[in-house]
Amino acid sequence: MRFVKPFLLVIFIIIASVAGAKANDVTVAESTQKKPFNPKGLIFHHISDAYEWHITTIGETEISIPLLVIVYSQNSGFHLFPSSEFHHGTQSYDGFMIAHEGENKGKVVETLADGSVKRPIDISITKNVISLFISIILLLYIFLSISKRYSKNFARAPKGIQSWMEPLIIFIRDDVAKSAIGEKYAKYLPYLLTIFFFIFLNNLLGLVPVFPGGANLTGNIAITMVLALFTFTITTFSGSKDYWMHMINMPGVPWWLKFPIPLMPVLEIMGVFIKPLVLMIRLFANITAGHIVALGFYCLIFIFGQKNIFAGYGVSVVSILFTIFMALIELLVAFIQAYVFTLLSALYFGMALETHSEHK
Repeated sequence: MRFVKPFLLVIFIIIASVAGAKANDVTVAESTQKKPFNPKGLIFHHISDAYEWHITTIGETEISIPLLVIVYSQNSGFHLFPSSEFHHGTQSYDGFMIAHEGENKGKVVETLADGSVKRPIDISITKNVISLFISIILLLYIFLSISKRYSKNFARAPKGIQSWMEPLIIFIRDDVAKSAIGEKYAKYLPYLLTIFFFIFLNNLLGLVPVFPGGANLTGNIAITMVLALFTFTITTFSGSKDYWMHMINMPGVPWWLKFPIPLMPVLEIMGVFIKPLVLMIRLFANITAGHIVALGFYCLIFIFGQKNIFAGYGVSVVSILFTIFMALIELLVAFIQAYVFTLLSALYFGMALETHSEHK
């Protein structure tokens, strides 16, 4: 029974993914009768941020949760209104509209008196922002509940959600923090646990197409950039004297690589910035690529269906099977990417804390 619940959760996520995508595909199939199917538009619509949370479409009626649009115009100041005023992007409101083409496609723009279009300062509560709040609330609830259980029943065996989370917490503590950082690991453990569970949870939520899942939060480069910036900042301020000295004057390297052209110091300093950059791009690219591949399999149904209806039905069987396979792969990738980001962050902290005495 111990492994039944995790197994059922995996099956639920796969079925929900297939069912949700299938429901969206029915809408796409209907729209293809009116205009050619646009796979690029469908894929980028699903992985991009939005000013409303789309639930489903029934006939010609789109069901969505309107979100809060907050923009600042230099001409008229702050504006705050629900995204439903845009009527799913088909209408303008109070001089603002959602651009459908150009460099600001999908963003709120302002139409000026001379007819030109300008991008206002946009601090709207978008789909990704709501998803961020949801994941924060879930993480707080989970870990505060676990903390409460530990404080009341410390000597008892874990049960419920505590039994699910405890192996992961111990894994990050022993196999990531301790092994990569050393005896000073406790100082960095709260951060490592936070980023691991934040990335892991949002990766899983991104696989579920129904609310509150479906947002591509960890596939948004702004989110991965902030996470990488946290790691970069902690690494920089944790650096020991020996860490910086090794960077400027690396021992064991021939002098002609340091003087007169400081080749090695320049490369080492570049590495300080390249490491967090790699963290940012790796997480963003892997999560986004997984979504694109899965949606690409669905698009094949309608690409072939436009040529021949029987070809569409034939390809649909293969597409759905491959999508189920991709869902299983993405469940694994959800964990691996959270683990890799956390492990590399811990390794960077460990490197920054190294001293000469540790090598003697």
